Amino acid sequence: MNIVLNTLSTLAVLYALVCLFYWLVQERMIFIRFRLPPHYRFRFKAGHPPHEEWFIEQPDGAKLHALLFTAPEPKGVVLYFHGNTGSLRRWGKRAPRFTKLGWNVLMPDPRGYGKSRGRLSEAALHADAEAWFEQVLKQWSRDRIVLFGRSLGSGLATPLAAKHGPRALVLESPFANLIEVARSYSVLLPYRLLLRYPFRNDRAIRRVTCPVLIFHGQRDQTVPYASALRLYALVPPTVQREMVSFPHGHHNDLPRFDLYHRKLKELLDGH
Repeated sequence: MNIVLNTLSTLAVLYALVCLFYWLVQERMIFIRFRLPPHYRFRFKAGHPPHEEWFIEQPDGAKLHALLFTAPEPKGVVLYFHGNTGSLRRWGKRAPRFTKLGWNVLMPDPRGYGKSRGRLSEAALHADAEAWFEQVLKQWSRDRIVLFGRSLGSGLATPLAAKHGPRALVLESPFANLIEVARSYSVLLPYRLLLRYPFRNDRAIRRVTCPVLIFHGQRDQTVPYASALRLYALVPPTVQREMVSFPHGHHNDLPRFDLYHRKLKELLDGH
């Protein structure tokens, strides 16, 4: 009997230590940040659209950075929230897919990424997304602003769309909430209690009134396809919506499919 109790006690202590470890290191697991020095100069391939740097400072002292890529005679602007890995040095290469269709694109780096600095929290990230939207509103009306959320960036774009009603919301490889993503890796931990960054897209999407376009690969091993399906099912039935599934698509390769670019063009052209 004592052996059993000792074994259970040992397992309980180990489980508690694992939970504590996850609580302490989750930011490093969720946000894989690559910093750039303040003096870094962005250089992209020849033919890349011209860009300018934008900076804003938040009330808590955070200093945020973004790149604006411009198209000649733009139809509007895409506010693009990128995924959890890398900085604008990587993500800026995605800009031509929008500028070639006649749209400017503003890409912010979240706190701790690239040239952006500031203390992380989910509330702070949402406040930063709001601040960038306000900057865009100074130049463009809501009906000429498209919000784009890529993977983790969907957690910022979706609530922003629910609040402001832009021209459209585009989500690439999104999730219903980050709790489901964590559970897809392991079901052993109480993520509802431990996760400080749940990013509840499943709640925000119910309040969206603008058209919604979702891209997701059925072979995605980073964000479960089932989570994106559930998110799509929660879009209000009165809203124009479409989910484009890629049977052979993974998490990072959807732009290699012609269907991706065709559907993106249709939405940005207003069809």
